[in-house]
Amino acid sequence: MSQIAAKNYEATPARKVAFLGLGVMGYPMAGHLARAGHHVTVYNRSAAKAAAWAAECPGNATAPTPREAAAGADIVFACVGNDADLRSVVLGPDGAFAGMKPGAVFVDHTTASAEVARELYAEAQKRGLHFVDAPVSGGQAGAQNGMLTVMCGGDAAAFDNVKPAAMAFSRAFTLLGASGAGQLAKMVNQICIAGLVQGLSEAIAFGQQAGLDMHQVLDVIGKGAAQSWQLDNRGKTMADDKFDFGFAVDWMRKDLGLVLDEAKRNGARLPVTALVDQFYADVQKMGGGRWDTSSLIRRLR
Repeated sequence: MSQIAAKNYEATPARKVAFLGLGVMGYPMAGHLARAGHHVTVYNRSAAKAAAWAAECPGNATAPTPREAAAGADIVFACVGNDADLRSVVLGPDGAFAGMKPGAVFVDHTTASAEVARELYAEAQKRGLHFVDAPVSGGQAGAQNGMLTVMCGGDAAAFDNVKPAAMAFSRAFTLLGASGAGQLAKMVNQICIAGLVQGLSEAIAFGQQAGLDMHQVLDVIGKGAAQSWQLDNRGKTMADDKFDFGFAVDWMRKDLGLVLDEAKRNGARLPVTALVDQFYADVQKMGGGRWDTSSLIRRLR
């Protein structure tokens, strides 16, 4: 079954692009690029996953290394796990930078540190390349539907170069500042989510203890000031004790670690975020590392 939903694509000039990393986000993102008419070469650590993607998107290609995938590409997109994974596909003799042509743009959709974004931006500049940090929000469903929100940091010219192609999988693709600004904005996003999910967890647990029909209650309060994406999309599944809807607790803890490290550097005070990070650690101890982030409510039951 396809992981890539149908989408109406705006007509844009076909570009030669590469996509590195075919996880739950990258697989459909690369597919939207192919279906929009771009010429896509993919790389994945598991060659079988790359072969499966190519079978679903005929007329495109796979490559055995990031360097070979990036060769000749106008834009190289990546979506991998963390800072170390990112460096592994970008740097070194088989990394993408070694294969990219002068003037090409590397667009990183990994949720990583602002520090690594600035490091790779500087390295790209030395090589006559461009680097845009561009973490995404919208989860697995947003990737499959081509409706991600993308927060970007980098130079305006590089951003303008890649935006038309990136709209194949985006609902919004926005430049927020210099290198690292995209990653910092994603940290703001994750801070908001952490607090919202904990509040929603406590509300649902309270309502259930009080004997209320929480499906009905959520329908009612979702029409008022308590409305949020989390309530609309996760409230009833939380009430039903279902937690297999995408972004995992393990990844949220990775992201909150980045947030808390950055807060130590910039002096921001994040008491609620630090507490919710520890609540997610409790969920991991319960065996819930692969449950989605709405599983915070499990601590309260």
